[in-house]
Amino acid sequence: MESNGQNGPDDSSLRPVSSLRSHFENMNKPKDGTGGAHAPPSRNQSPSPKPPPVPDTRPSRSVNVPPENGRPKPSVALNIPNHHSTQVANPPPLSPRPIKPPAVLIEPPQSPPKPRPVSALQHDTSAHLIPDPSKSPNTPAASSPRSFKIPTRPNTPILEPGRSPRLAATAQPPSPPPPRRSAELRREREARASPPIPPPVNRAEKPANRLSRRLENAPKLELTPQIAEQRSPFNSPPSSPENGEPPVLPNRPGRQPPQKGVPRTNTLPRGFEPPPVHHTVANIRRDHEVNGNVRSPISPQSAGDRPALPARPQTITDPVSARIPATSVVRPPPRPPRPGITTTSVAIDSPISSQPKRVVSTPTSQYAPPPSHSHGRSLTVDKGSERAPAEFHIPSRRPGLSDGDSLPSDSPHPISTGQVEVVSQFPDSTRINRRPPFIKQGVHEIYTKYDTRIFDVCGQYVCTTGHLTRVWNLLDGELVMSFAHEEGTKATAVAFKPTSDVQEEGTRLWIGNNIGEIIEADIASQSIIGNKTNAHGRYEIIKIYRHYNEMWTLDEGGTLHVWGPDSDGAPNLGSNPHQTYRLPKGHTFSMIVGEELWHAAGKEIRIFTPTTGGRNQLQVLMRPLVTEGAGEVTSGTLLKSHPGKVFLGHSDGKVSIYSQKDLTCLSVLNVNSYKINSLAGVGNYIWAGFNTGKICVYDVTESPWVIKKDWQAHNNPVIKIIADPASFYKLDRCQVISLGADNMLKSWDGLLQDDFLENEMKSLETQYCKFEDIKLLAMTWNAGASTPNSLRYSESDAVFMQNLIQSSDSPDILVFGFQELVDLEDKTATAKRFFKPKKKDASDQEKMSHQYRDWRDFLVRSLDDYMPADHLYHLLQTATLVGLFTCIFVKSTLRDRIRNLSNAEIKRGMGGLHGNKGAIIVRFMVDDTSLCFINCHLAAGQSGANQRHNDIAAIMESSLLPVERDPSVRIDSYVGGGDGTMVLDHELCLLNGDLNYRIDTMSRDTVVIAVKQNNLAKLLERDQLLVARRRNPAFKLRAFDEMPIQFPPTYKYDVGTDNYDTSEKKRSPAWCDRLLHRGFGRIQQLEYRRHEVRVSDHRPVTGKFRFTVKSISPKKRTLAWADCQQRFENLKEKEANAEKLHYLTNVIGYDVETSKRLIHERAARRDHRSTIQQ
Repeated sequence: MESNGQNGPDDSSLRPVSSLRSHFENMNKPKDGTGGAHAPPSRNQSPSPKPPPVPDTRPSRSVNVPPENGRPKPSVALNIPNHHSTQVANPPPLSPRPIKPPAVLIEPPQSPPKPRPVSALQHDTSAHLIPDPSKSPNTPAASSPRSFKIPTRPNTPILEPGRSPRLAATAQPPSPPPPRRSAELRREREARASPPIPPPVNRAEKPANRLSRRLENAPKLELTPQIAEQRSPFNSPPSSPENGEPPVLPNRPGRQPPQKGVPRTNTLPRGFEPPPVHHTVANIRRDHEVNGNVRSPISPQSAGDRPALPARPQTITDPVSARIPATSVVRPPPRPPRPGITTTSVAIDSPISSQPKRVVSTPTSQYAPPPSHSHGRSLTVDKGSERAPAEFHIPSRRPGLSDGDSLPSDSPHPISTGQVEVVSQFPDSTRINRRPPFIKQGVHEIYTKYDTRIFDVCGQYVCTTGHLTRVWNLLDGELVMSFAHEEGTKATAVAFKPTSDVQEEGTRLWIGNNIGEIIEADIASQSIIGNKTNAHGRYEIIKIYRHYNEMWTLDEGGTLHVWGPDSDGAPNLGSNPHQTYRLPKGHTFSMIVGEELWHAAGKEIRIFTPTTGGRNQLQVLMRPLVTEGAGEVTSGTLLKSHPGKVFLGHSDGKVSIYSQKDLTCLSVLNVNSYKINSLAGVGNYIWAGFNTGKICVYDVTESPWVIKKDWQAHNNPVIKIIADPASFYKLDRCQVISLGADNMLKSWDGLLQDDFLENEMKSLETQYCKFEDIKLLAMTWNAGASTPNSLRYSESDAVFMQNLIQSSDSPDILVFGFQELVDLEDKTATAKRFFKPKKKDASDQEKMSHQYRDWRDFLVRSLDDYMPADHLYHLLQTATLVGLFTCIFVKSTLRDRIRNLSNAEIKRGMGGLHGNKGAIIVRFMVDDTSLCFINCHLAAGQSGANQRHNDIAAIMESSLLPVERDPSVRIDSYVGGGDGTMVLDHELCLLNGDLNYRIDTMSRDTVVIAVKQNNLAKLLERDQLLVARRRNPAFKLRAFDEMPIQFPPTYKYDVGTDNYDTSEKKRSPAWCDRLLHRGFGRIQQLEYRRHEVRVSDHRPVTGKFRFTVKSISPKKRTLAWADCQQRFENLKEKEANAEKLHYLTNVIGYDVETSKRLIHERAARRDHRSTIQQ
């Protein structure tokens, strides 16, 4: 085609796309003229590196083309030596030969070459990998020095293997090709030496056919299978048949296989020979050979193994901004360089994978073959470190192995936390102690008088901070120091600073605020003695840690400063931090575990090893730990009695236990249904603070855990609990300090002295007590507003009471509990009872309505008539509450041994205002044993299980009974640290009533059929009460026992029949009427049965029990008490020595010998002062 004025200055066509499309659509139509192609002028060669040419080793094959259909190629492309083409397909000749339309090659506009950034090389690579045959120049392509294949790119995370993202097939009209790509291919080949003159070209032939004929002359090369969809729509006109295949062009020379474990950082390990080309180009080539020409993140790993950025979403960004050149590293604020190594402080982990990778010490002497996956972050490896990644080393030989022995190169991975089974069994709550463990010396609570959420404690001083910073003396409660911060400034972190002299520990404070400033305050002088402005820029300091004689400060941006000791042996704000690291953002909890910093952001746990010298690898794990089945990490602690274990608390009330050695999750336990705000370890116990304001103490030596204590510590959520490690060394006591959202500081006895003495006395009861068994009969019955006269209408009902008494075997105590003795559905009577006040000075006879009097008299007559004549019974107590009626009889021989008789009532109907639902409590002492009887009627309804749980909780937690003032009686006759005001304070408890718990997830007909088939086990699996005891840790009846049920449901019957409810409501049968007991092994149930009384819609239930009561010998008890006191002193001395040694070695940082010497000197000084005072 001749040049005309419509072409550009470089003779390239400027014709519009519509002209090109029109030409393609008319190519099948006959046309007389032929067009010529004019080759563009030679231009500067592309800056991308080219493979060296290879001499032609195969002869060329000529193709005979009719002279009228073509003409020779312009001379500009004729003299390129050593050029070879590749044959893809040779179409058979057509006979007769059709007249071919002219083939028009329209060259895109070209412009002078421009300087190109590093990212442009990425585009060149893709152009060389998968070319478009329609855009290939007419000159043959030079072959690669070696055989080649188009890489399948198995690691490309987005596209299918081998598929080009820019050359996908489409049914739409094709778009013009990218100008730079085709032009650069042409310029690259035109700049080479001229090959032998090719045969004439048939210009009227289709572009694809012409290219195929030219490729027949190429030598045979190794080809990979071609996919038809990879061709460009420009291979042939839309309306013509496809009879040509795209040519296969060689890719760039492959990079040298990477040495195993060598990270891409700005420094190379010693002994590694540099590649022959520039490292920037080599890295880009390496990325494209692994990942293909698709835009991808830095990491060449697959999506399943790729570590992710800890503080950024897992997204693919623009390659210009996402790619980090190998000559630079993204760094946090500057820090001193490490000798011999250079690393980034940015920890990049992946939250995608839950399989952590443990870094172990595996030194090596040579490099291994290339790994299948490499790290997706800059990582400088200290090969002498014990925490070097396993990929970078071959494991060292164990002692005793011969030279021929070898160990596997891969270190074992930690067990995935996702495979850890969550222990659904809740801690044992049968022996909870509710007595608050107040400290014996000093004040036990301090009101801060301002809003504070942060505090720290060391010995006698406790510091709280916020808008104000205040320090109190825990021995007398005196405010020692107080100062306000500047307007707009708020302290956000505080910690006691280490000192050069252990005797001065607890006198200096470091305080971090919300503008990145650190302040040092001296308590003795009550002044600020130093500060470091902009220590963390303008980021809020969220945590200050004390690690031996170092201080670590962490801000909300993830910057961690390590402040090492100066020449005086203590950190100094006058100098810069010794080391700076970059941790992930989103911090929710962190703590120091040995030399490691366990950092939690939500559910993800990362472990770091910051040091002042910076020689260690910062990050221990390649990926974060994630505890499957547990919520966000909110707290954590260590136990000296369980070394090597880390306990983490979660927002859903679970505790996960990790191994500090291999970082595997050992177990996940359900301890509570409320959020755990704080954990603290003291001895064998873990203290947990909850959102409810309660603190629980768990004994972790038992399986399942045992709840030792549970008390209401604060009126609002517990914010933090700290077990002061310096308290034994400084004050000779074990103190635990808690801060609540009520702005109260409270000091607790970490040794739980009262609990220890009580438990020891209980264990020695056989030495000073005599025991006796008494028999008890209990009955519970929802009488449905029936009267004693109602029993006369049926012969079986009339003999019910007679048979019950005669078969009771003359028990020592008889307890009759009735519900609904009045018609609760009579709204008029209910309104009268609700609004008509009782006479305060009325006698019991006047207060009791006739329904209760009738039943009381009926029971008295029955006992007189049917009990043996030599057994006389006394009416001990009667109590009523809107349908509830409790009547207790005792034998005359037992009556004189009973004391401290009292009763109480709890209303639960209408929000606690009405007594149609509620409980009656009667308690008394038999000898030195406390007994409590509860008769209750809980909320009704199939879906009212939660309301029934709340009713039970209110009944158990109400302090309505008279308090016991004598501390010795509390220890001897009550349990759980109680004073007798609550139900669970008593040693022997018996609960009866219409509990109204139903059978869940089953229809009425299914339940009825199961009852008829006597398939009770199926129904009991869905009994609401039994399910709650298994699954609900806060369910108060978990502390009670019940004999296995072997009788059909007692509710709901049609009155006078044995048919379950056939009314319009058709209520499902259920075991509403129950008997439960709590006696710590001193209650034995002998019988549990129902009786066939049809006068009500409920059936009565009775049980026979054997109670064990005790009587105390005062003299023997005194000796046992002295023994217990001595045991506690021995325990305290043992714990004190262990705690002091632990404090000096693991907190201060002394060696064992120095620590023991300091302990001995301090004890000598204390003994000397005691001698002088005497």
